[in-house]
Amino acid sequence: MAYILGFFTADGSMYRTNRKTHFIAIEITDKELLEKIRDVLGSNHKIGLRRVGHKKWKPIYRLQIGSKVIFDNLTKLGLTQNKSLTLPFLSVPKQFLGDFTRGYFDGDGCVQFGKYWRKDRNEWKWQLSTSFTSGSEKFLIGLFNVLKLLVCGGNVRGKKGGYELVFGQHDSIALFRFMYHNVPEGLFLERKHATFQKAFKILKVAGVV
Repeated sequence: MAYILGFFTADGSMYRTNRKTHFIAIEITDKELLEKIRDVLGSNHKIGLRRVGHKKWKPIYRLQIGSKVIFDNLTKLGLTQNKSLTLPFLSVPKQFLGDFTRGYFDGDGCVQFGKYWRKDRNEWKWQLSTSFTSGSEKFLIGLFNVLKLLVCGGNVRGKKGGYELVFGQHDSIALFRFMYHNVPEGLFLERKHATFQKAFKILKVAGVV
């Protein structure tokens, strides 16, 4: 459930209608992952499909659940209907922080791996980096404070439309071990996990799966 909380914190929405009914919703392009999330929640709600206007864009899948109990529990944790700019870092028990961080990473994180030119050495070098984005600087600073026990570097900086927390190669390897340790039921976004695996193979990083 910590993974789902992290994912919802990044990519979920919650709203109350004029009839005082309460809903939570998650929209993503990966239907298989959304089905896994639905299974963990024990839900039998239908996953909807929303086609986008541009033919090159992927279709978006939506899971919507009506539940005042879930809505109220999320509110108690600090989530709101307009959470993107005011989001605090949530109080998550230490043993669940890896799952929570992976969930947020799958929703609003990025892993990049490629070559760049080292002008001082006159050669191409492989580089791995990871980042987390948010409209709330407060949330990213809170996340960074938690991750400081694992990493040596990293910084929060402003970007168009919000903020990002960025880590270099050494810290990215440590973050992978933290986020993917004892992952239950393959609960992660396959394409991001695959990028890490490609990087570790080329960089010859041992002890990661």
